[in-house]
Amino acid sequence: MKQQQPVKYNSIPGGDDITRAILPNGVVVLTRENFNSPSVVIQGYLPGGSIFDPAEKLGLAHFTATCLMRGTQSQTFQEIYDTLESVGASLGFGASVHNINFAGRSLAEDLPLLLELVTASVMEPTFPKEHVERVRAQFLTHLAIREQDTEERASLALDEILFPNHPYGTPEDGYIETIQRIQREDLIRFQAENFGPGGAVIVVVGAVSSTDVMDHIYKTVATWRNPRQNTPPALPVPQPMQQTIRKHIPLPGKSQTDLFIGTHGPKRTAPEYLAASLGNNILGQFGMMGRIGDVVREQAGLAYAASTSLNAWHQGGSWEVSAGVNPANLDRAIDLITRELERFVREPVSHDELQDSQANYIGRLPLSLESNAGVAGAILNLERFQLGLDYYRLYADRIAAISPDEILSAAQAFIHPEHLAIVSSGPELE
Repeated sequence: MKQQQPVKYNSIPGGDDITRAILPNGVVVLTRENFNSPSVVIQGYLPGGSIFDPAEKLGLAHFTATCLMRGTQSQTFQEIYDTLESVGASLGFGASVHNINFAGRSLAEDLPLLLELVTASVMEPTFPKEHVERVRAQFLTHLAIREQDTEERASLALDEILFPNHPYGTPEDGYIETIQRIQREDLIRFQAENFGPGGAVIVVVGAVSSTDVMDHIYKTVATWRNPRQNTPPALPVPQPMQQTIRKHIPLPGKSQTDLFIGTHGPKRTAPEYLAASLGNNILGQFGMMGRIGDVVREQAGLAYAASTSLNAWHQGGSWEVSAGVNPANLDRAIDLITRELERFVREPVSHDELQDSQANYIGRLPLSLESNAGVAGAILNLERFQLGLDYYRLYADRIAAISPDEILSAAQAFIHPEHLAIVSSGPELE
């Protein structure tokens, strides 16, 4: 492997500088001190994501998360945002398949205020009716725009094919008809039944001692109980595709066609994950979008953009190729991409490709951990996927040890060119 600059491990979080504690009610707290700036970042989640959404009310978790800061038992919507603005702080909530997520930042001296807003929003939201309707109108506008977006439509259809009758195959923000069915009482019930300390995680990084962080969190969170809290349902393991499925979604008036070609990928904790991730970088990320970008965009000139992505979650993942093409070039682009996938599962990557990609992965790790937010997000992932507190300390050596044969083996385990989901959206096919 090419000569690497030594990694500065004192800048990378590890077991010796991450404090982890479990409160009596089950909340997991992780902190890391950083006194190089006067700020502090808080990130976390609780297991109340779209896996709890009723089929007829998809988007309920997302709707609930968006309304959490619209008013609490102690503050109105305006008072919450005036409080944040007065100290230059920020806070927001969102939803994913598995979790309700939150993230905020402030000066270190204002951490108690930030924690109070987080806990009040999660434990005591009031869901004022006028704000619920305002959020609904915003969602419906967004979803109407999504209906006319070729990239969004193709991506959603790909998920539906790869993950039929599975939460990974449905959008967290729902559909127009499901959002219209959601009522304020649904938000109240969702929060009451699914929000609780079980499975909740809080990460704090910044210019506050771990002892002080634990004291502040203990005062605001340790007494939280919810005997009604539901247990997240077990998700089925996605089943491999048995044939190629081709679908086109016509959208009149469009001049570009967006193309997605996908298959299943490894879950985040799979032993093949790092080799697959490194392989994905070679296939469609590194440089000018890797091999796919070079062949489809640079050499053949068939796409405005062409790249790959590897998405990994708790119970599975997806390996996708995306491209924006002239409608006249659609079939040729599909053919070229399929051939490149066939090559990827037939031949090991070259040593030069591997070394360049390894250098890229190892070199960008410290950059991703330069900010408090980057460190907090990294620590949150350690807990989310139980990777171990020293994961990032060992990361460079693990990446450097991956061989061409390991990448080939990972590719062959998940990419089957004869069994692909191929979805496009744009003008009618001629």
